[in-house]
Amino acid sequence: MEPITLTTERLLLRTFTPDDTEAVLESCQDPDIQRWTTVPSPYEREHAAEFTGQMVPEGWRNGTMCTFAVLPRTGGPLMASVAVTLRTFSGTWEIGFWTGKEFRGRGIMAETVGAVAHWTFTRLGATRLEWRAEVGNTASRAVAEKAGFVVEGALRAALLNKDTLRDAWVGSLLPSDVGLPTPQPYLPTRD
Repeated sequence: MEPITLTTERLLLRTFTPDDTEAVLESCQDPDIQRWTTVPSPYEREHAAEFTGQMVPEGWRNGTMCTFAVLPRTGGPLMASVAVTLRTFSGTWEIGFWTGKEFRGRGIMAETVGAVAHWTFTRLGATRLEWRAEVGNTASRAVAEKAGFVVEGALRAALLNKDTLRDAWVGSLLPSDVGLPTPQPYLPTRD
């Protein structure tokens, strides 16, 4: 799969390149990113170089992980990162993200997640988009809920982070939640 570029009213989403290594390194020094995401801690230049030079291009190439750098549409610094990763061959993808400290609280990630979700449903044929975060990561949960995800509950020992299994919140977004048709009919359970 070839990397693509997405735009929103305020944002440009493009693939990472090796030129982004220093910006990724700087962003991932944030203690909150290291605490709540699965990036290595301490986060060193070699991690950023592997991410921008190997992980991102390989994910696009094999079509299992599509990662975007989030920048202002009019030009400017790296603000965030978002990726969708193939979870199952039944059409379920998982979304993960981080936002640089100085760009939080502006609705940037909710806008980003909305654009990536639409693309994932329309171009990748996803039938379900899942969001997971460690229980307690209220900022990530707020973004997911603002983007329309339905929080379905907590899963025990469902997230491996820093060699420790942690409980995770899980939520989902379906094509119908954002006004898109679904590839197959959906028959929800009745309470």
